[in-house]
Amino acid sequence: LPARAGAPRSALRAETPSGMAAGRGAAALRRAWRERRAALLEPRYTPLVAACLCLAEGGVNLWVIRRVPYTEIDWRAYMQEVEGFANGTRDYTQLRGDTGPLVYPAGFVYIFLGLYHATGRGADIRLAQYLFAGLYLLNLLLVFRIYCRTSKVPPYVFFFMCCASYRIHSIFVLRLFNDPVAMAILFLAINLFLEERWSWGCLLFSLAVSVKMNILLFAPGLLFLLLQRFGLLGCIPKLCICALLQVVLGLPFLLVNPVGYLSRSFDLGRQFQFKWTVNWRFLPEEVFQNRVFHAALLLAHLAGLGLFALHRWHSSKENILTLLKDPAKRKPASPRLTIVFVLFSSNFLGVCCSRSLHYQFYVWYFHTLPYLLWCTPTSKLAHMPKVLLLGVIELCWNTYPSTVCSSLSLHICHGLILLQLWYGTAPTPVSHTPPPSRKPTAVSKKAQ
Repeated sequence: LPARAGAPRSALRAETPSGMAAGRGAAALRRAWRERRAALLEPRYTPLVAACLCLAEGGVNLWVIRRVPYTEIDWRAYMQEVEGFANGTRDYTQLRGDTGPLVYPAGFVYIFLGLYHATGRGADIRLAQYLFAGLYLLNLLLVFRIYCRTSKVPPYVFFFMCCASYRIHSIFVLRLFNDPVAMAILFLAINLFLEERWSWGCLLFSLAVSVKMNILLFAPGLLFLLLQRFGLLGCIPKLCICALLQVVLGLPFLLVNPVGYLSRSFDLGRQFQFKWTVNWRFLPEEVFQNRVFHAALLLAHLAGLGLFALHRWHSSKENILTLLKDPAKRKPASPRLTIVFVLFSSNFLGVCCSRSLHYQFYVWYFHTLPYLLWCTPTSKLAHMPKVLLLGVIELCWNTYPSTVCSSLSLHICHGLILLQLWYGTAPTPVSHTPPPSRKPTAVSKKAQ
């Protein structure tokens, strides 16, 4: 090409075919880099990242099942407990396994009875592992659907939620606990709540409770949401759905020994063994087993629920007792908080005040941690401490047996998350200074 007088040498190079091709390539690389950053940081890319991670998790679970030895803990006991029911035993106090008597509600019996028959009376462990791998993927899809609706968590966080947790994979496919079953049903119920299908959601919520009682930690938040949307009279039918399902599921046992069934399946005063505790290892065992300590934890739990209900869940300027009124007779509430925030924070308060956390209990709140950490406004510099909190919590749950350091670290992490939830969701002060008056333009008049 002929050189132009006065043109810089870089501009001349850019006009050559090779220079233009290099420029287009550099622009494409910059665009790809920008999109990659967006895919990692912007919640609108959550469906794409979720699809990739679910595919990867299918392979990871298959690898874990085939390469990591299965460890027997409770599966054989589960099968022995439901085998008694299959053989005709209806007295709940007579259902037991190697680890002791059956202590779960009736929904557990029916679900694991299905697994009992599907796996040849529990003998086909490998098939049970594949079934739980399918449950893991279903649970992940339900969780991702919730996160897609909330659009608060940057997608890069989900890599830590999926690929970085050895303990969660172990709970699902190497231990075959009933906790993942209850949580998967619970996440299905939350998806129904997000779709405003409250009756079906309450039915599934009650089914999850019938598998394991830890789901009751979500109950205070659910009660608040029902009162908020339907008022006292409107939420009574929804509560009746929950209660009726419990009666129907427990009917075969209630007809034979109602006291035995209720005392075994809903035993809130059951003592836990100190050797398995993850969160209270730094206490002396006599304090851990002390009923006064248990009462103090219960009071702390109730106080936390009360404070969050009054100052963080309740977004209206009216008294909280107005929740008992018909929603049509109330002032409109601010849409500042969501269904997910109320339910996840309710459960988290219960976990923080739990009398004991065993290793399989990690699944009770593991998939809610990204939301709890990122539901509040996050600056660029605050991302790293939040990721660090996730890592420390994971390390605490992977320390076996638990130590004084690991249990103290877990409480510190929980305390930091609670402080963030409290101060990060504080109501925004309302300015009482009237805005300057101005005449609406023609465009604004049309928009009104």
